[in-house]
Amino acid sequence: MKYIPRLVLNYTVYAFLFMGAAVLAGRAALNGRPAGIDAAPTAEVNGTPPPQIVIDPGHGGEDGGAAVGDTLEKDLNLQVAGCLADLYDLFGIRSEMTRTDDCMLYDRFDDLEDYRGKKKSYDLRSRLRIAEESGAALYVGVHMNKFPKESSKGLQVYYSPNTDESAQSARIIQSYAKKYLDPANERETKQATSSIYILKRITVPAVLVECGFLSNPEERALLETAEYRQKVAAVLFASTAEYLNEIQKGR
Repeated sequence: MKYIPRLVLNYTVYAFLFMGAAVLAGRAALNGRPAGIDAAPTAEVNGTPPPQIVIDPGHGGEDGGAAVGDTLEKDLNLQVAGCLADLYDLFGIRSEMTRTDDCMLYDRFDDLEDYRGKKKSYDLRSRLRIAEESGAALYVGVHMNKFPKESSKGLQVYYSPNTDESAQSARIIQSYAKKYLDPANERETKQATSSIYILKRITVPAVLVECGFLSNPEERALLETAEYRQKVAAVLFASTAEYLNEIQKGR
């Protein structure tokens, strides 16, 4: 069943949307284009333009990701990603989600008859393949963090070492998070290490966003609310719209 997020937005979230709308409509007007970004990629597949953003809600199904009590990372990832996809749709940005319900993706391409012992590795391979074959301008992995030290908190963005655009998009997202989510967040973007499977192998621009720490009681309480998840999604929307406009202008 397709995941349908409920966008019941408060005034704070609307402020983010107006910010994003200004990015889309205002700059489009300066460039003589209608609202909704026409940035690369432009090649069509079966008559359908490719997505500009691939949204990858991490984990799913048997893989719950980080967990604290009944709060599972896989569920929060999907909820944030679903809201983000709705915002892209609202403003005319083409996007694709790797999963829209609670599942792993190991059998997405039916590569094997028996996936026992290989589900996690093939799940990651499938997510990578979806992103690579999409022709998208940006892959956005949506995750939550966890650390033994409860005081650790704050959204942080990792980027692929394989393209300059990856670092560029990470910088924009991190700056928006500091400005609009938590001015006390001093975290900096980080280049992905070999432990981050997709970012190390992907060839399209790519970031992985750790939206917060479930191990931090205060941040977990925020992430458990629909209001805060919508704020996170709105920040991701506005910052990635900014990125699309920058690459469209050749920055």
